[in-house]
Amino acid sequence: MKNTVTIICPLYNAEEYILSLNNSIIKQKNIIIKEIKYLLTESKDNSEKVLKDNNIKYELIKKQDFSHSLTREKAAFSSKGDILVFITQDIVIENDNWLYELVKPIIEGKADACYSRQISKYNNIEKYTREFNYPDKSKIVSKKDVKVLGLKTFFFSDASGAIKKNTFIKLKGYDGKRLPISEDMYITYKLIMNNYKVAYSAESIVYHSHKFTLKQIYDRYKLTGKFFKGNSYLDKYGTTNSGASLAKYVLKRIIKEKRFLLLFRFPFDMAARLIGMKVGKR
Repeated sequence: MKNTVTIICPLYNAEEYILSLNNSIIKQKNIIIKEIKYLLTESKDNSEKVLKDNNIKYELIKKQDFSHSLTREKAAFSSKGDILVFITQDIVIENDNWLYELVKPIIEGKADACYSRQISKYNNIEKYTREFNYPDKSKIVSKKDVKVLGLKTFFFSDASGAIKKNTFIKLKGYDGKRLPISEDMYITYKLIMNNYKVAYSAESIVYHSHKFTLKQIYDRYKLTGKFFKGNSYLDKYGTTNSGASLAKYVLKRIIKEKRFLLLFRFPFDMAARLIGMKVGKR
């Protein structure tokens, strides 16, 4: 069958997400889901029991064997669908056309990869960072956009993203690397620099919300810094400029919406990102 989909979803301590996520996936319309690959890392909660009790197929992975890149890569290489759809356990899908809108640019031959719009349900700083990274207008980027967009040309998210399987295999996925984070940017750089196009579908919407502590933000950006240290070729595309643009946008939106309490959080939030990135790059 043409344009069938394999959905790949790593799970960890996911008992609160599994059933609602799986139900929202099987309700999707206008697309053939060939298989759903749930990849469960050994967990402390009842994730495995929930999967077993509801006859949901899954693969169990030892905690020491999990890797953001290698676990996804292995599942992708053995998949049966024509299009790989990567998702994370904590997205909320409320539209039964989410999947179709996500893979539509690939089916129509306009791009070899596409990612969804992400919206936060919380009125916190993440709400504005999501707006900055996931606007309400769709777009397609290619190698010709690098001079103007810089690092943002390689923006992609496997919280809800799709890649043509043949292209993923041709590019050798993540090259067998054990990446600590940002495996989605790694593959997108390869796509763009090999003259493939990457689409953003504002019509494919997921809700992706967190209430991160400052330490969690710091730790996440420290890992991101380590990723950039190991892939230093990306630095020339303007990582600092990208962060400054984000900070300016967030501050502008806080003031516009008169959410002045967030002004107390804002400098510490941005500092946690900046310091974490710098420490990670050392």
